[in-house]
Amino acid sequence: MMQQKHIAILGAGPGGYVAAIRAAQFGARITVVENQVLGGVCLNWGCIPSKALLAVVELGDKAKKAAELGLNLDGLVRYDLARMVTRKNKVVETLVKGIATLFKTWGIEHLEGTGALLDERTLGVAKRDGTEARVQADAIILATGSSWPNLPLFPIDGRQIITSKEALDLTEIPASLLIIGAGIEGCEFASLYSGISTRVSLVELMPRILPLEDEEISAFMDRELKKRGVTIHAGSTVEKLERQNGTIKAILKNGTAIVAEKLLVSVGRGFNSKGIGLEPVGVQLGTRGEVLVNERLETNVPGVYAIGDLVGKAMLAHVASAQGKVAVENILGRRREIRYDVIPAGIFTLPEIGRVGLTEQQARERSQKSEAEIKIGRFRHIALGKAHGVGDTTGLFKIIADAKTGAILGVHIIGAHAADLIHEAALAMQLGATASAVAEMIHAHPTLSEGIMEAAEDVEGLAIHLARKRG
Repeated sequence: MMQQKHIAILGAGPGGYVAAIRAAQFGARITVVENQVLGGVCLNWGCIPSKALLAVVELGDKAKKAAELGLNLDGLVRYDLARMVTRKNKVVETLVKGIATLFKTWGIEHLEGTGALLDERTLGVAKRDGTEARVQADAIILATGSSWPNLPLFPIDGRQIITSKEALDLTEIPASLLIIGAGIEGCEFASLYSGISTRVSLVELMPRILPLEDEEISAFMDRELKKRGVTIHAGSTVEKLERQNGTIKAILKNGTAIVAEKLLVSVGRGFNSKGIGLEPVGVQLGTRGEVLVNERLETNVPGVYAIGDLVGKAMLAHVASAQGKVAVENILGRRREIRYDVIPAGIFTLPEIGRVGLTEQQARERSQKSEAEIKIGRFRHIALGKAHGVGDTTGLFKIIADAKTGAILGVHIIGAHAADLIHEAALAMQLGATASAVAEMIHAHPTLSEGIMEAAEDVEGLAIHLARKRG
C-alpha cells in the first residue's frame, strides 16, 4: 500500500496540474503553487489556442473547395480574426475552469503566487494578495516550464516584434508577417497566417524547414507551404533589422531584404530555472540551464523532483503530463520510468504531421553503426478511397523498419488527422509489434488508417493499392 504524503508542486502547467491530480487520486495531500493561470503555456498561450485558430483556417480551406464537391456556398470565404480570437479565448477559459473544478473535487490546495525553494522540503510563496506563506512537504515537484527567449537582435515589444503569445491575440489580420525560425511553432504560424491571407516569409538557420523532422516529411511540408504562398529562406539568418514607416525591414545574410508589418520570433524556448531557489539548495543544472534528473525524475537533491520543459528531455505538453504521473508514483513508492523512444508528436500545420520514433536519417546512421539494414514502406493518401471521398488526397504514410526483425523504428505521417493517426503506430512500437503484424491487422474500410496498413505492407513490397515496382 502506498504511503500517504504531502507533495508540493511548483507550477500548474500540463506537467504540474496532471501530477497534482494523479497524486490526489492516490490519496496524497497536494499543494500547488502557480503565479499565472492554471494550465500553463500549453493551455493558455500555446497548444490549445493555436489549434482553435487553425481549426477555423482548416474549415475555411474546406469551404473554398465546397463547390468541387457539389456544395454551393454564396460569397467569398472571409476571416474575422477578432471573432476567431474571441472564440479561442472562450475555449481556453472553459478548459482553465475545468482544471479548477478538478482541483476542487480532488481537494487540491491552490496557492496563487510566486514560489521558490527555501530548502529541500520547503517552498516559500509570495502570494498575489501581498502576504507570504511557507509550504512544507514530504516531496517537492518543480514544474516551472520554459519561456520565450530574449534575443538582442530581436527586441520583443509585443507590437511589431512579437512572440507566439501576442501572435495568438492579434485581432486584425496583418498584411505581412516575417517568422524567424521554421521549426514546429514557426511552421504552424505560417500555416495559420498564410491561411487568412497574410503574406508570410519564413527564415530558418538550418538548411531546411522542420530541421528535426524526417527529411522527406520536411520536403513535403516545404512544398505545401509554398503552395499557400509562403516564401521560405532556409539556410539563412537575419543580419540586421530596421524599423521604417510602421514596418520592419530585415536584411538577410545573403543581402535579401524582407519588409513586413510584424516579426514573429520563433527560435526555441529557455528553461525557467532561475529565481526558484535551486542554487541555495544545490539542485544541479545542465549546460543549457535545464534541471538534471535521473530516470525517476528526481534531482540530485533527494525528495526534489522536476518535470516538463524544465528538464529539457522532450519539450512537449504530453511528455510533461506523463513525467508528472511518473514522478508522483516514484514519490509514493512505485518505481516507474519514462520511455523516451516511443513518444508520438503532432505538428498542427496544414496539413498535419504525426511522427514517432526515428527519422530515416537517424535509422540509417544507427544501422551503419550496427551493420543492420532498414526497409521503408510508403503509401500516399491519393491511393486511399476515404481520402478521395472526403476530397483531401494530400499526404504520405512512411514506416521505417528493421530489415531483419521487422521491428518498427519510426513512423511519419503527413496529411489529414495525422496527429491522431500516429497513435496506432506508437502503440505498435510500445508493444513491440512488427511491421508485418500491423500489416496483418484488419483495418476498417474506408478509413485513412488503411494508409498505415498499406505502408506496413509496402515494407515488404506487398501493398495492394500500389502499382507494381519494376527494375
